[in-house]
Amino acid sequence: MRTWARKSRSAAVRLYQGYNRRRARKAPPASTREIKILLLHANGMGGTIRTVFNLAGYLAERHDVEIVSILREDEKPFFPLDPRVRLRYLDDRLAPDGDPMRAMLSKMPSRLIPKDETAYHRFTLWTDLKLARFIRSLDTGVLMGTRPGLNLAMAQLALPSVITIGQEHVALKVKPESLQELIKWRYRRLDALVTLTKADLKDYQDALPKRPKKLVRIPNAVPPMNGNLATLDAKVAVAMGRMTKLKGFHRLIRAWEQVAAAHPDWTLRIFGAGPQEEHLRQQITDAGLEGKVELPGKTADIGAELEKASIHVMSSRHEGFSLTILEAMAKGVAIVSFNSPHGPKEMITNEVDGLLVKPRTEDNLAAAIIRVIEDERLRHRLAAGGLETAKRYDVSVVGERWEALLNDLLARRTRVLPPAPVAEPVSPSGSPA
Repeated sequence: MRTWARKSRSAAVRLYQGYNRRRARKAPPASTREIKILLLHANGMGGTIRTVFNLAGYLAERHDVEIVSILREDEKPFFPLDPRVRLRYLDDRLAPDGDPMRAMLSKMPSRLIPKDETAYHRFTLWTDLKLARFIRSLDTGVLMGTRPGLNLAMAQLALPSVITIGQEHVALKVKPESLQELIKWRYRRLDALVTLTKADLKDYQDALPKRPKKLVRIPNAVPPMNGNLATLDAKVAVAMGRMTKLKGFHRLIRAWEQVAAAHPDWTLRIFGAGPQEEHLRQQITDAGLEGKVELPGKTADIGAELEKASIHVMSSRHEGFSLTILEAMAKGVAIVSFNSPHGPKEMITNEVDGLLVKPRTEDNLAAAIIRVIEDERLRHRLAAGGLETAKRYDVSVVGERWEALLNDLLARRTRVLPPAPVAEPVSPSGSPA
C-alpha cells in the first residue's frame, strides 16, 4: 500500500513538472522589467514593511513594481509608499463577506503555509487559494518573497520561467527545526536567496545541501526621513518595535529603573504596539516609572521622534539587520544595543558608532545607558561615528546591489554578460560591511 502511494505521488509530481515545463516553453522571454513583491500585510507596521516599501520605491525608477499584499486588514498603508509602486490585496478582509466560498474557506486553516511559520494563524484556505492562483498566473518577470511561508510557496508553485527571489528578514537559527528542514530542501528551487547579515549568509551556506543559483547578502537601506539631525541635548532615550517578548522591552524597563534612579530627569519612550503592550504598561506602573517610561504607541514618522532623542536603545533577544539602528545612525543619535549575534554585532563597531552590551544583562544595559547620559563627549562621538556608518547603507548604494543581482539572474537566463558587480561597502575595520 505504501509503495503504491509513493508511486502515485511520484507520478503526480512528474505530471506537475511536465505541465510546468510545457507552460514555461510557451512563456515570454525572461525579463526583470516587472517585479512583484509578496508581503503579508502591506498596511501594517513593522521593519519588514518599511524595508520592502523602501526597496520598491528604489526599484520603481527602472522597473514596473507591484507589492502584492496577502491580507488587507487596515484601510490604507501605515507607511508612505512611492506613488510609482502599485499595491494589490489578495484577501481584502475589509470587503463585505458576500461570497459563500470565501466565507467557508476563510474558516479553514491553511494547507499551503507550514504550521511553524510565525504568521501561520494569519493564513487560511482562502488565502491559500488566492496566493496559489496569483503565483500560477505569472509566466515571466520577477517574483520576490519576504518571509519563509511565502518563499516556500513560491518555490513550490512558480513556473520555471519566473525569476524567484526569497528574502530572509529573520535568522535561520531562530526558526523552528521543522521549518528549517523545509527550507533546506525547497529553497534550492529559488533563483536567489537574499539574507540581511553575513552571519545568516554563512548559516545558509552551511545548512543548505543544495543552494539556490545565487545566495547573497544585501543589507537593508536607510529609508528617507524628514527633518534635521538630533541635537543630542534632549533628555530622552527611545526604543522602537513590535511589542513582543523577542524585542526585550521588559528587560529595558527593568534596566531603566536604575537609569531613573540615577537620572530622574531623563525619559524613555518605547514606540510600537503588540501583544505585550498591556503587560509592559502594568510593569511600568508596578515599578513606579509612570512619567519616566512612556508608551506613545505607533508612529509613522520615525525620523521626527529620533530627532527629539539623544539615545536609541536596542534590547532585542534576537535581531536581524535592524532598520531602527540604521535610522538612529542616520539621525545622529547615540546607540546602546545588546550584542545580538547577527544584526547589531555586524552593524555596530563597539565604542565607534555605538555601545554593545552583553545580551540579556539588564545591569550592563543600564550601566551603558548611564555612561552615555553622563559622558557628553562620548555621546557626540558615537553619534558622529553612526553618521559615517549610515552612509554605507544609503538607498542608492544598497539599491545598486539589488540591480546587480537582478542583472546577474537575467544573464543566467539569457546568457548575456551582466555589468560588473557593485563592491560591498567597507567597515572601519577593513572588512565588508
